[in-house]
Amino acid sequence: MRPGPRIQAAAEVLEAIFSHHQPAATALQDWGKKHRFAGSGDRAAIGTLVFDALRQRLSLAARMGCAEPRALAIAAAAKALGLTPDEIARACDGPHAPPPLSDDERRRLDVPIDATAAPHVAADIPEWLMPSFTRAFGDRVIEEGRAMAERAPVDLRANTLKAGRDKVLAALEKMNPAPTQFAPNGVRIAAPEGPAKSPHAEAEASHGKGWFEIQDEGSQIAAAMSGAKPRHQVLDLCAGAGGKTLALAAIMEGSGQIYAYDSDKFQLRPIFERLQRAGARNVQVIDGGDTAALDALGARFDIVFADAPCSGSGTWRRKPDSKWRLRPEAFATRQKEQREVLTRAASLVKPGGRLTYVTCSVLPEENVDQAAWFAGAHPEFTLTPFRDVWQETLGGTPPASADGSSETLQLTPAMHGTDGFFIATFTRSA
Repeated sequence: MRPGPRIQAAAEVLEAIFSHHQPAATALQDWGKKHRFAGSGDRAAIGTLVFDALRQRLSLAARMGCAEPRALAIAAAAKALGLTPDEIARACDGPHAPPPLSDDERRRLDVPIDATAAPHVAADIPEWLMPSFTRAFGDRVIEEGRAMAERAPVDLRANTLKAGRDKVLAALEKMNPAPTQFAPNGVRIAAPEGPAKSPHAEAEASHGKGWFEIQDEGSQIAAAMSGAKPRHQVLDLCAGAGGKTLALAAIMEGSGQIYAYDSDKFQLRPIFERLQRAGARNVQVIDGGDTAALDALGARFDIVFADAPCSGSGTWRRKPDSKWRLRPEAFATRQKEQREVLTRAASLVKPGGRLTYVTCSVLPEENVDQAAWFAGAHPEFTLTPFRDVWQETLGGTPPASADGSSETLQLTPAMHGTDGFFIATFTRSA
């Protein structure tokens, strides 16, 4: 397919996302089924165009003076397909391409976003969430929002049960990997430019051998800051598909015991194959949703790791459609669930043990507010400043928290190059 038909296809997919409230991945899959003539390169380019348009939906619409799918696809084509404005204009003038550009559309492709645009537009943040972002980041809110509207790199964690970071770097040499800035076993493959797509690292033989797992550096940092050690008893309370469970198993060098639990058994299902591939033999999986079995364990854990359900705002680079699908009602529900998770977690930490509260969010209602609520509701727990935890678990000089806190750590793409992760560590008094 030539660029024009790719732009038209992206506009059709965006229309399905907006009109039918479909997740982007579903809309792209449905389009592919109806257009089987499109090759893998075409589908990848269309997907890149759709995701870039979603990441910068508000600023692209402001630039074009129109929020329709056609306008967004045309505006996003410069970066996503590596086209100049003249090339975009020529592409939109042929079979299966969008109708030719108007004079106004062509002119707008040469003009950057208006400097007087509203802050939420410049930051590509839903307007109703702007007060939360401003509270978190103050006058850096546009910088933080723009960083969250860029493409994300592919981050890997070398599985030290089977391979060190140098071995993984050598195995993936053709992908130009580099060590991560903070995580000691992290490997980063830079985000692609233009129409190029990220390499499929999971197709490599080294992944099949269990040498590494796909895991954002922020997630790796959170697991490391849990303070898990060999011979510890550890509970991963919201294990999901098991990414942090695997990281904890490697940190613990295969000794001690990890219990992995998630309230959603379907989320938990992939963990079994991943554990086998990674060679993680010190993990016991509790049936998803079996709260009786979970509570029967009692306050026995050195570490309870609670990666609570959240808005997912910290992962908007990777899932940009979720930025526009989040609603206030769902946001409120997540906050209620977070308090339920924290309450259950508190009951399972032994005296002298730790509770690590984590979200993949940058919103204070899910982060510092919940940490403050927990500290007030559970005086037997003390919040440990993140710098102390960092020096104990990761060593070296800790970075600043993106929200300016000295107690809890907020990681963001703009300040740390990671996804948005929040980490708070509580220690239970003896």
